[in-house]
Amino acid sequence: MVGDIAFVPIEVLLISMIIHHFLSDMDKKHRLQKLNMVIGVFFSEVGIKLLEYISDADPDLDRHRDQFMIDSEWSDRDFDNLVRSMSRINYDVDTEKIDFENLSTFLVGKRDFLVRLLENPSMLEHEEFTELLRAVFHLTEELDCRGDFSCLPETDTHHLTGDIKRVYALLAREWFTYMKYNKKNYPYLFSLAMRTNPFDTESTPIVY
Repeated sequence: MVGDIAFVPIEVLLISMIIHHFLSDMDKKHRLQKLNMVIGVFFSEVGIKLLEYISDADPDLDRHRDQFMIDSEWSDRDFDNLVRSMSRINYDVDTEKIDFENLSTFLVGKRDFLVRLLENPSMLEHEEFTELLRAVFHLTEELDCRGDFSCLPETDTHHLTGDIKRVYALLAREWFTYMKYNKKNYPYLFSLAMRTNPFDTESTPIVY
């Protein structure tokens, strides 16, 4: 009996650790769901349109477009391989195809939305997405500070192009990461996103 009593604290400790681990996993999963809901709202409100706008000005996109044509057969490994390979892509932007004034109008109109996202405590758990938000917000501020885009010196155009390229690289990476999550957890969200792929010139939401 004394032996049994001696082992009770260890059994209780083990059970407590298992329960704690189980609850921690549930809490982590719940936070991840909330975070990806926020990310989904970002892409619906800002990200997809911004990605379409910038990628249309990418003179090298045709060389990579086939890589970006995701489909329902993709596995987690396919997404992971793509995201890794994206770090080797040179995200270029043809400034002649960028309408800075229209881009400024769009982003400035979304500034309050971006601020609310940055204030969301959930963002602290996703460093890569937080980095993207900061880059988009910085680009918004840079564009808003300029009242006239018709006579920018070449040096300033080059500076703005650098900010746009930074956003482009981060935005593309996060979109595919988000697609991986939806493919695994929310097939119906993935289906629509796949049909409206911003890199696909023939994309359509219509199901044929």
